[in-house]
Amino acid sequence: MIEPDVRSAIYQLHLAGTPQAEIARQFHVSDRTVRRIIRQQGAVPQTVRKDKIQIDPDLLRRLYQQCGGRLQRVHEKLVEDENIEVHYSTLTRLVRELELGRIRSVRCDHVPDEPGTEMQHDTSVYQVKLSGTSTRVIASLLYLRYSKRRYLKFYRAFNRFLMKCFFHEVLMFWGYSALLCIIDNTNLARLRGSGRLAVIVPEMASFARRYGFQFVCHEIGHCNRKAGEERSFRTVETNFLPGRSFENLEDLNRQALEWATVRMEHRPASKTGLIPAKAFEHECNYLTKLAAHLPAPYCSLERDTDKYGYIPFQGNHYWIPGSKRETVKVLQYADRLKIYRQRTCIVEYPLPADGVKNARISPEGQPLPRYQPRHRKHGSLQEEQRLRALGPQVASYVDYALQTLGVQRHRFLRELFALSRQVTSAVFVEAVTRALRYRVVQLETLRRIAWLCMSEGQQPLPYVDVDESFRHRPAYQEGFLTDEPDLSVYDETPGQDDATDKPESEDHDG
Repeated sequence: MIEPDVRSAIYQLHLAGTPQAEIARQFHVSDRTVRRIIRQQGAVPQTVRKDKIQIDPDLLRRLYQQCGGRLQRVHEKLVEDENIEVHYSTLTRLVRELELGRIRSVRCDHVPDEPGTEMQHDTSVYQVKLSGTSTRVIASLLYLRYSKRRYLKFYRAFNRFLMKCFFHEVLMFWGYSALLCIIDNTNLARLRGSGRLAVIVPEMASFARRYGFQFVCHEIGHCNRKAGEERSFRTVETNFLPGRSFENLEDLNRQALEWATVRMEHRPASKTGLIPAKAFEHECNYLTKLAAHLPAPYCSLERDTDKYGYIPFQGNHYWIPGSKRETVKVLQYADRLKIYRQRTCIVEYPLPADGVKNARISPEGQPLPRYQPRHRKHGSLQEEQRLRALGPQVASYVDYALQTLGVQRHRFLRELFALSRQVTSAVFVEAVTRALRYRVVQLETLRRIAWLCMSEGQQPLPYVDVDESFRHRPAYQEGFLTDEPDLSVYDETPGQDDATDKPESEDHDG
């Protein structure tokens, strides 16, 4: 089935006057498919599709080796021996995705700079101050080897989906793509193996073909194969980060975009004097030109609507139009969400800024829904303020604990505040002082420290002022001359047989 975004892109290219043969070549589909999508105006047909046939990749590799790469014999063995009814065209597609029998070109020791041939990608971790707070961020950088053009962006985390979003953003910004993309032996694009024997993840290989390039891993220990990329990260450390201040992640990426695409593109290289912007104009004649309507990558998820009409996503709550509690499909893009119900897009939301959590998000221009979402978490600001008000020792301990990796901020503050209400203030201050001295952040250990402080008797019991006037009360005067109670029964040994006492109690009851 052709994806909805691909259908829309094909139809938009048709409206722009692009020939159908060119559209079919760009999207690797047949002319008949292009004509059918144009007749449907890019809409998704309401049809019920059969389950997709899944074949174990290891089984395909084993049969491919046994049959010497003869796919007709592989097809016969799948149908007759393995009882897997699969069409021959499906088998050939699976073999192409697994890249069986594909001969890779051998990497040379020295590769010349040829226009339109190569680009390089890598990531690097930095500690950057955002609003004065040191924050761990991951820099993703794409580098054109011939023209020395760069594109830089920072992320909190970086996974396979974000890698595809980054490549789409960069290549659509440039409008062109090189033939090869040199990467290291990362697990984001590599399935197994290394260097020239590395096997690329079929998902990433298919993604790269859409943009006209392919991933190539360099040999282990030969990072100079992408020396331009490594030198670019060195330039980020020595030229971009020093002397700049950043308010948040959005401000960091805004300055990184201006630095990489404006300042560095018009700055001559130190040795050759090459200006990337002018070299790119020449290299465009050799690069693969991309269509303007290539669909952006997305991640498909399913969410259940709660009784108040919200769905949770990445710590925030999004309101769903309608009155039913249905399961909806969420398509996550790099900068927005599209929510579908029964193949119909019912609402679209831009993703909130970095760091926004526990927010209620509803369609723009409409009043907020009346009710709060279910299971909405509350912050711990009040608990933190009350803890800090107990004294400087407690404030110092809170600062240390919140900077420790692995501590869940809200849960820790709530449980710490609950402990402060269970013991006296003096005991609590003494316990957190000891915990700070020995770098203890486990709450169970902190409770034992508080119990130790109480058991050592360091905190004297408070003096109780007894009003002696109780002796003049009539009730006291009436009973103070009575005999003392017999408490000898409490002196008996536990477990003593009291069978002899039982008849006496029975006679007394009689």
